[in-house]
Amino acid sequence: MTMLTTHEAETLIKEVLAAYPVESGTERAQHLAVLDPEAGQEGSCVTANRKSLPGVMTIRGCAYAGSKGVVWGPIKDMIHISHGPVGCGQYSRAGRRNYYIGHTGVNTFGTMNFTSDFQEKDIVFGGDKKLAKLLDEVDTLFPLNRGITVQSECPVGLIGDDIEAVSKKSAVTLGKPVVPVRCEGFRGVSQSLGHHIANDTIRDFILDRPGAGEGFESGPYDVAIIGDYNIGGDAWSSRILLEEMGLNVVAQWSGDGTLAELDRTPKARMNLVHCYRSMNYISRHMEAKYGIPWMEYNFFGPTKIAESLRRIAAKFDETIQAGAEAVIAKYQPLVDAITAKFRPRLEGKRVMLYVGGLRPRHVIGAYEDLGMEVVGTGYEFGHNDDYERTTEELTRNTTLIYDDVSGYELEKFVEKIRPDLIGSGIKEKYVFQKMGIPFRQMHSWDYSGPYHGYDGYAIFARDMDMTLNNPCWKMMTPPWRQA
Repeated sequence: MTMLTTHEAETLIKEVLAAYPVESGTERAQHLAVLDPEAGQEGSCVTANRKSLPGVMTIRGCAYAGSKGVVWGPIKDMIHISHGPVGCGQYSRAGRRNYYIGHTGVNTFGTMNFTSDFQEKDIVFGGDKKLAKLLDEVDTLFPLNRGITVQSECPVGLIGDDIEAVSKKSAVTLGKPVVPVRCEGFRGVSQSLGHHIANDTIRDFILDRPGAGEGFESGPYDVAIIGDYNIGGDAWSSRILLEEMGLNVVAQWSGDGTLAELDRTPKARMNLVHCYRSMNYISRHMEAKYGIPWMEYNFFGPTKIAESLRRIAAKFDETIQAGAEAVIAKYQPLVDAITAKFRPRLEGKRVMLYVGGLRPRHVIGAYEDLGMEVVGTGYEFGHNDDYERTTEELTRNTTLIYDDVSGYELEKFVEKIRPDLIGSGIKEKYVFQKMGIPFRQMHSWDYSGPYHGYDGYAIFARDMDMTLNNPCWKMMTPPWRQA
């Protein structure tokens, strides 16, 4: 199929919805749309952040995943206890490639699995005593930890354990923060509520605690990177550019982040938010309470990098503005070389995306820098304002929009649209590879990265070329060519 037309996309949606019972089809229709730039559409084009349809295979995660796996887990010098059965902690341990510097098991703990390992007797008699003992034990074994979080799993919420009381008592005994996080997986409709819950506990137990950030003197160019989880080293690549333009990054969280950096953040001059979905809550709080402005930025691909650097610089004086232009000029030869090498090999290739967080819109510019076109995109756990922001990015061609897309829907869309590349998650990867379609795992960069910054653009371009132009695809026959 060539570029999608509005009529073709609308017809495709109707064909897919026809497989559902009437009530289910009516509900799912609110989550599927066609974005036509020539129609002048504004705002959110779909309904989002709703409960997944019962009986449909959703790709979403849970509130525990949003708290422990995304927001809290990468804080490297705190211990994060998965309070409940062992499986949740093991599944969320080290899977997102949140790089950090430190000595694991000594002063950093990011890839370790701490669990209360709930058994049947704990469900019957409660786990509060076990948690109290665990907190004392873990602090004895790992004395250089700066604090502890208790990430509550489903059974703990169902039986009504009082993790707040246990944590409060242990915080006094241990002399360090012990944060109870009510992120049981059954809460909310996706991992998005887990982000919000984690943001609220950072607000209540870290930023607002007495003595936080004492002794730190802020400067006029101090900024904090918020919502960059340093997947494959992304935050490091971003930090380099900000510091080269003259800004002073005083905090970076939560990827490679520390408790001290959380404490310093309320004294920054500006919060630079990478993942809006997971960290806009705490950013809004700090703006309201401390008067710290915040802005979302995008460091995927040279076009968006330059736009973001200039937007950030505009909030500061001429020194920083000149620094931003110098950084852009410094890396332009690298950008030109990368684009000249890879764009001819990728020009005109069509991409379908289905990811979480910010990627369904942030990576669009990077693909376009390489001459590729995004013909479909959607969020696992997006809200309406995420789709509003996405509408602003899709200005070139008709695009299929899908929210909380089911496995069936996505497969049918792919069969009809026949994209050259799919960017999604690990659960979708092998389905589409078996269909003979090149695939990139866009949650953790398929074990590559970083993709942020100018250095990341080089790796991004190489990976897309390596995936699309791999000769192995010529040895496979997609289902639609088998007949």
